Amino acid sequence: MTTMTNASVREFKMPDVGEGLTEAEILKWYVQPGDTVTDGQVVCEVETAKAAVELPIPYDGVVRALHFPEGTTVDVGTSIIAVEVAGAAPAREEAPAAPAPAPEPEEPAGPAARQPVLVGYGVATSSTRRRPRKQAQDTAAHQAAPAVQAELNGHSAAPAAPAAPAAPAVPAAPAQRPLAKPPVRKLAKDLGVDLATVTPTGPDGVVTREDVHAAVAAAQARQQPAAPAAQPSAPSAPAAAAPDRPVAPASYDSARETRIPVKGVRKATAAAMVGSAFTAPHVTEFVTVDVTRTMKLVEELKQDKEFAGLRVNPLLLIAKALLVAIRRNPDINASWDEAAQEIVVKHYVNLGIAAATPRGLIVPNIKDAHAKTLPELAASLGELVSTAREGKTSPSAMQGGTVTITNVGVFGVDTGTPILNPGESAILAVGAIKPQPWVHKGKVKPRQVTTLALSFDHRLVDGELGSKVLADVAAVLEQPKRLITWA
Repeated sequence: MTTMTNASVREFKMPDVGEGLTEAEILKWYVQPGDTVTDGQVVCEVETAKAAVELPIPYDGVVRALHFPEGTTVDVGTSIIAVEVAGAAPAREEAPAAPAPAPEPEEPAGPAARQPVLVGYGVATSSTRRRPRKQAQDTAAHQAAPAVQAELNGHSAAPAAPAAPAAPAVPAAPAQRPLAKPPVRKLAKDLGVDLATVTPTGPDGVVTREDVHAAVAAAQARQQPAAPAAQPSAPSAPAAAAPDRPVAPASYDSARETRIPVKGVRKATAAAMVGSAFTAPHVTEFVTVDVTRTMKLVEELKQDKEFAGLRVNPLLLIAKALLVAIRRNPDINASWDEAAQEIVVKHYVNLGIAAATPRGLIVPNIKDAHAKTLPELAASLGELVSTAREGKTSPSAMQGGTVTITNVGVFGVDTGTPILNPGESAILAVGAIKPQPWVHKGKVKPRQVTTLALSFDHRLVDGELGSKVLADVAAVLEQPKRLITWA
């Protein structure tokens, strides 16, 4: 086996992809040991306290080791991948009969060993250690893999299976991890299901969520006959109990609790909200407003040629109404400098939009939203939302916000008491827009109505200022023509 000098190997360290970040979680590996990489090629995706970020490698070479498996949280500055730089002899002998160097015999270069790699499916080296996983389950998976492979290949030669243990070469099969997407792997882990024992039904042999639930149900069915041995009358008990209470889903029966590690975006959000709630004295005010005219304007703008191809919805006009209110009351757009004991008034508006994503709540912001026309604001909102849904929001997009809107109405909620985004003095919550009886021109009529809630930092925003801002937003939404007269 060819040996390499340390000088021929470059260690790529976890960078600080944000401002002052200390750690990041490895979400996906896009390369494996033995793969050739080029300068600028993305090798992995990591999740920081702010967003998911793809990391490019800064040089050419051949991947020699992945130091951490997916799901591992790594400190900034720690080496995560070793690459033999181009120019060094990368000869790699297979050494077929050498069992001693366990880390070296990687997958053969033949097509049979290189299975299709899913997003989020990577190869972990033996020198690293995975996140908590029961040792007994891993051992059972290795022992059961030959039987599972036989079932997947459709062979019914059951008598031949006992003869397999005589061949010690069979354990090489576990190196081929079952194909499954990260959410499915997490589901299986939470339910205590070994993916190696699950029969896949997805394309190219991919294990799906339904496959995992089916495996749980099958395991429970196998365990059910054990009850009659102890209590012969037990078989009739479940049928009798059914009318008394609903039968819980299989996933509920398999585990009484599920523990979800708090890290990445969720960890940062939790820390920020606790810090904000117990640092800034929050005050929340509410107003219920008739937005029927605003809803009519939304429908008109959808037909306007200037908004062709743009996202036009009530949030667009609510955002514009808040920007108008800030222009009329600029002191609301400020922050509290604790160290200097100063109020910092911002002469620009970076408008934050709270977005719920699979990784948690994030608040990207539209830079210099105050200077944008309505079509430009619509384009920025559309880009912000689509980027957040794809999980591609950059850390810079979530920095420097001055005021935030959170739209809880999309969940059918009437209103809420939002917590300030750290470093900001105000946040506007928008409730669901619903038809309600409303006194309009002296008569009770069905009108489109919503409730707005404005939370603000009472250290720098007093009741008068907060009330003026909220009243201005409501006035614009009630009479959208004020967008012209107040602009």
